[in-house]
Amino acid sequence: MMKLTVYAYSGCSTCRNALKWLREHGHTIEEIPIREQPPSAPELKDLIAKSGLEIKKWFNVSGSVYRELGLKDKLPEMKDEEKIALLASNGMLLKRPIVTDGERVTVGFKEEEFQRVWGSGSSF
Repeated sequence: MMKLTVYAYSGCSTCRNALKWLREHGHTIEEIPIREQPPSAPELKDLIAKSGLEIKKWFNVSGSVYRELGLKDKLPEMKDEEKIALLASNGMLLKRPIVTDGERVTVGFKEEEFQRVWGSGSSF
């Protein structure tokens, strides 16, 4: 299979389930601790573009940091560059896991999406 870079948080059950799924499907994993080493702003900009998702989909809206910062009300007013800088400054704001092979990117863990993108029959 392929080598994947996975930004994950060890305390996150969703991340653990995603990593388990990827390993069971034969992928080699480079796991990066998202809390300590979130993607930089330029890396995030690239990942966001490759994912095809809106920036707001990259926020961990169920996380305590998101709520503590009152981002639900603040995000609509912010420019995209500000949002990216904010995400890059605090890995706990990022929805996780982030999985990439350098070309494709998924955010979060939905088995159907993983099967489509990272399953044994996937290609790009």
